[in-house]
Parts: sequence; structure tokens; C-alpha cells
Amino acid sequence: MTEQPYAVRFSAPAAKVLATLPEPVEDMAWDVLDAAASNPWAYRQWNADDPEGEDVRHASVGQLSLTYWVNRPLRRLSVLTITWLG
Repeated sequence: MTEQPYAVRFSAPAAKVLATLPEPVEDMAWDVLDAAASNPWAYRQWNADDPEGEDVRHASVGQLSLTYWVNRPLRRLSVLTITWLG
């Protein structure tokens, strides 16, 4: 039996950035989030020196970066930031 992917939620600032991205970049962001929702720990820890920060992750693909928090009990990813350097 496969587990359901984590639900994805956005902080207000991240949602604003997502709304302004060009369509291909927005699609790329959703692709990254789909992968993260299936396996939240596939991307690196945001701060590897923080032993208690294991659930804050950072995904980068080209000029796109997303930082998200894994809420294990609720099975949610909370997207904290989206950065597009384009």
C-alpha cells in the first residue's frame, strides 16, 4: 500500500510569488512540489547544522528555489518561500 502524498500549503508571501511567476516556471514549481509531496526528504535540509531543523527543506532547480516545512503529524508541506532568479 502506498501512502498518500503530503498536502501542499503556501504561506501568504509564497502564494504571492507563485501568482506572479511565468507559466513555465509555475509549472516547474508544481513539478518540484509534486516530487516533494511524494518524498519530502528527497531534497536537502535547509540548514544542515541545525539538529532540530530536519523538517525544513530546500529544493532548487535551475533558477527556482523553494523552502518548505514538513508537518509530519498533519502530512502537509508548508511552502515558506519561493525564489525565482529570472
